[in-house]
Amino acid sequence: MSNLVKKYRIVVLPGDGIGREVIPEAVKVLKTVEEHVGLNFDFIEFPCGGEYYLKTGLEWPEEAWLTCKDESDAILFGAVGWVKNGQPVRLPNGDLAGANVIFALRFGLDLYANVRPVKLYPGVPCHLAYKEAKHIDFVFVRENTEGIYAPIRGALSRGDEEELAVDVRVITKKGSERVIRYAFNLSVKRGKGAPLDKKLRVTCVDKSNLLRGCQLFRKTYEIVAREFPQVERDYIYVDTMAMQMVCIPEKFDVIVSPNMFGDILTDLGAALQGGLGMAPSGNIGDKHAMFEPVHGSSPDIAGQGKANPIAAILAAKMMLEWLSEKHIDQKCKKAAEMIEKAVEKVLIDGKIRTFDLCYGSYSNIQPSKTSKVGDAIVEAIKSMESF
Repeated sequence: MSNLVKKYRIVVLPGDGIGREVIPEAVKVLKTVEEHVGLNFDFIEFPCGGEYYLKTGLEWPEEAWLTCKDESDAILFGAVGWVKNGQPVRLPNGDLAGANVIFALRFGLDLYANVRPVKLYPGVPCHLAYKEAKHIDFVFVRENTEGIYAPIRGALSRGDEEELAVDVRVITKKGSERVIRYAFNLSVKRGKGAPLDKKLRVTCVDKSNLLRGCQLFRKTYEIVAREFPQVERDYIYVDTMAMQMVCIPEKFDVIVSPNMFGDILTDLGAALQGGLGMAPSGNIGDKHAMFEPVHGSSPDIAGQGKANPIAAILAAKMMLEWLSEKHIDQKCKKAAEMIEKAVEKVLIDGKIRTFDLCYGSYSNIQPSKTSKVGDAIVEAIKSMESF
């Protein structure tokens, strides 16, 4: 039997603004577990985003896309979006410079499931009264390649005035079926159920009382649900869901929704877990996957060392979990567990945290720099026993 350790080629796309501050911290943590557990990473970094567009007229190098498509095992992404003279940098057609990087990855690699864990960690005060870490631990699975983000749009102009704009929402049976099946499989794989009652449950969020696309989505949900009799079915209209996420978040295990509804509700979910700096995500397909913190590039605080790197570090943890499943690699699984335990330790200790977590009972803590939080997580990993 060969003792060779598989080399994982990880494409790193820091992007703009704080992406270039938090992604290096995630890579630093990955290099630590690489050494601690005995993994083998090959990090391949490319520039991308609005600032790169200003310098080159391109949103990213052509070889970056080819490497992502043909040579990478996973992708770690930061954020895109830059400003010049106080205004967002845009392409001639008005689109945000750098956005095509995200869409090329999502659509070009068919990353159909946007997976957003909403987990409140001990040591992070919740913005909701009477809710603690034990109450909030669910996952949002949002369809990622259809909906209103499908590139079917246009505008009507007369003279110099734009009078009409149209965006077309597309929902297909195939697109719905695969993301719904992903959500049911995830509920079974998690195996923990909802904090409220420990029941495996997949909640379908839609507006099927009115919209035809949502009616198709729910009908497809019903068909897929029959394959998972051990998982409880649950249905909520999107407007009611916004209320229930605030009032009774402990009811939820896994939530599945069409694209736009999920895009909006997952930011509400981020608020439940302590803010965008605590919210990682994965964009997952059958062959490829890209992982990122859900926050933007935040040009207003870029370069100041204020950004919270934990979302990016937890995104790296998600990447390891995906690699573990895809390649049946227990070392990746153990490394992911180490990262999460290290994050928990730093948060519970409470002394080292960025400004966004210095509120509530931690309001008198002196905020730490981005790199210091990364260093603390690295030291927590180094203090653990090797596997």
